[in-house]
Amino acid sequence: MKVVLIGVGQAGGKVTQSLAEFDYDMGFNAVRGALAVNSAEADLHNLDVDTALIGGDRVNGHGVGGDNELGAQIMEENATEVLENMDGRISTEAEAVVIVAGLGGGTGSGGAPMLARELKRIYEIPVYLLGILPGTDEGGLYQVNAGRSLKTAAREADSLLLVDNDAWRGAGDSVSEGFKRINDAISQRVGLLLAAGEGVDGVGESVVDSSEIINTLRGGGISSVGYASAQASEDPADNVNIITSVTRNALLTNMSLPDAVEAKSALLVIAGDPERLSRKGVERARRWVEDQTGSIEVRGGDFPLASEKIAALVVLSGVEQSGRVNQFMDRASEAAKSQGGTVDPDEFDNDDLDGLI
Repeated sequence: MKVVLIGVGQAGGKVTQSLAEFDYDMGFNAVRGALAVNSAEADLHNLDVDTALIGGDRVNGHGVGGDNELGAQIMEENATEVLENMDGRISTEAEAVVIVAGLGGGTGSGGAPMLARELKRIYEIPVYLLGILPGTDEGGLYQVNAGRSLKTAAREADSLLLVDNDAWRGAGDSVSEGFKRINDAISQRVGLLLAAGEGVDGVGESVVDSSEIINTLRGGGISSVGYASAQASEDPADNVNIITSVTRNALLTNMSLPDAVEAKSALLVIAGDPERLSRKGVERARRWVEDQTGSIEVRGGDFPLASEKIAALVVLSGVEQSGRVNQFMDRASEAAKSQGGTVDPDEFDNDDLDGLI
């Protein structure tokens, strides 16, 4: 799927660069443009993608200090400038725009949903938001910001692809190691998803293309992505069980939003050498995903890729009522209560899509 990436805020800029680098290194050519937008000038200095500083007249390049209402206001005031930076990037080739943001900070959590609204007003292609939830150790302000932003982002974007920071962080990781591991995991999983149907090696029996991704995410709400891989046999018949096994691992132990299995729709992509892929294995795995998710709308297919491994990529759409989302919203509500501020804890009830904006 040919996409344009827009990173908003510090985390958004870093993940956008990581996604662009992964796509370039793999030779997929799915990323057709990348821009990082921030109100903090220092956070843009070490990025290799194109950058845009916003809100200079309000915060003088120093950022919004975790104030996501200010972040939303600045994006609203500077949306025209950001869109001008996108001139020539969102071409007729682009099939979607992907906004990337950490939902716990100020510029990303406030600005990303506002930018999604503006992009949808102008462009007819889907606008997705890749949102990153703060971990449990990242402080009350981040939990409150993310709880408010999550609901707004799910409403404004065509789909909110959610990543829980706690999902892919190693037990002994330092803060920097944890963020690097998470960024690498996002780049691999989301990068492969975006590349489906773009950079293929050989001809598969039923190759997944961008329409399968778009149709899976068409219902909106919150989505998640999982991945797992294993060494493949040279004989496709021996890989039937391997395909089923990596699919199980991707769905049950390696999703970006853990413990969210029931879904409105799903997509299963099996990547590997076409000579090693088993059609029987792909169909068996797809039916298993159908059983596990309770969805009758499960798409599936191949991603021909020169590799000695077989990988499963699982996308779930419509998981906003999952236990993990409810747990996070409860955590955000408790953080709001403990701060004793002006945020109403009832704002975090996971029963509608009201939010920050």
